[in-house]
Amino acid sequence: MEHYETIIVGTGPAGLAAAFEILRRRPGSPLLLLDKNEFSSGGLRNDCKMNFSWPIGFPEHCWDKATAEAYLGRVEAFLEPKILEKRNLERYELRAQKLGVDLLRVRQAHLGTDGGLELIKTLVAELKSLGAVVCLGERAKALRHEDSVLVTDLKELGYGNLIVAPGRGGFSFLQELMATAGVDFVDNIVDVGVRIETREEHYPIVADYYDPKFLFPKKTRTFCTNSRAAHVVQERYESPEGGTWYSVNGHAWSASRPSNGLVNFAMLKTVTLTEPLASGQAYARMLGLQASLLGGGAPIMQRVGDFRMGKRSTRAGFSGDLYDFEPTLASATPGDIGLLAPAKLLRALWNGMKLLDTIVPGLLHPSTIMYYPEIKMYANRPLFKGEGFQALPHLYLVGDGAGTSRGITAAWASGLRAADAILG
Repeated sequence: MEHYETIIVGTGPAGLAAAFEILRRRPGSPLLLLDKNEFSSGGLRNDCKMNFSWPIGFPEHCWDKATAEAYLGRVEAFLEPKILEKRNLERYELRAQKLGVDLLRVRQAHLGTDGGLELIKTLVAELKSLGAVVCLGERAKALRHEDSVLVTDLKELGYGNLIVAPGRGGFSFLQELMATAGVDFVDNIVDVGVRIETREEHYPIVADYYDPKFLFPKKTRTFCTNSRAAHVVQERYESPEGGTWYSVNGHAWSASRPSNGLVNFAMLKTVTLTEPLASGQAYARMLGLQASLLGGGAPIMQRVGDFRMGKRSTRAGFSGDLYDFEPTLASATPGDIGLLAPAKLLRALWNGMKLLDTIVPGLLHPSTIMYYPEIKMYANRPLFKGEGFQALPHLYLVGDGAGTSRGITAAWASGLRAADAILG
């Protein structure tokens, strides 16, 4: 049986950060990175938008400002981002303040999906040159932590320390692993919402602030804005019971690509569940499966003009006249989001959209598209028992899937914290 001093499950930013830190400070240490995908995965390949300001991306149940900012400095020193300029925000801030809305000024960098792919290639090649073993297309299946053994679909691996960084897509896998290993956790929070797509001229703030962060009443916020060469995609999720459903997401190419004149962003509502239904994942999965059922196996899309008139969007009526651009996720099914989203959730989202249309007039143009659902699965909250997100001796859980981050830079920081704990 192969044995490594450190095994890292997941090659997103959290896993990569831990690997670099361990190999930098302990050269030659036997280290293996494992990923179920045939490529290095994670947020670096999905638009690669990075935020370098507290508290963006840092869940406050496991980070404080001083600690987060110290780690952000290390993240920035390693990645050397080009921070984007922000301009002409005073009028938007004044309008927001009058409505009880916060517009956060966040230091940001953006590589785009193509730029992120190039960065991943560079990082993985560098890790290999440092001696890391990288196994792609190999799935972690089970854990015998009492024996320090990780079982994959190909073999068994021994380890000294195990870092699990599965990302949002590995949410269910991590829950199964924690249950097997006896790690206590709670799972009662989930973000659910819509992805909005419109012309840049209807959301002109993006010319001055690439990813504007608005915080609205009712625990609603904007998230992950993409523009200039932007498109909406769907992400596939599997239910433990065997069903398949899709969440939407947004991407954008780098500034070197020609603009398509469109912008997309998420409007999300944070839902906190209490007894008797305590699983945020189960609730979100139910919403996703329901949307897939009514969408014929695809997400739902609806024009704002139809939504305001209380009627469903149809394929035949989706273009022409005021509906003057084609949806970038053409495979989505025109329909009625009101049949799918819970009323309380939809009221909060629509209230946020109306406030945003007052701050940035034009957003609620009839042609604007709402895609449903957009669901963020990072609500696992393991009960950590040691420094560096240690769940059990020699077992560390980091990244978005483990609830220690919400985005690239915080995920990278959580990987650094695990490495620091391992290295003492």
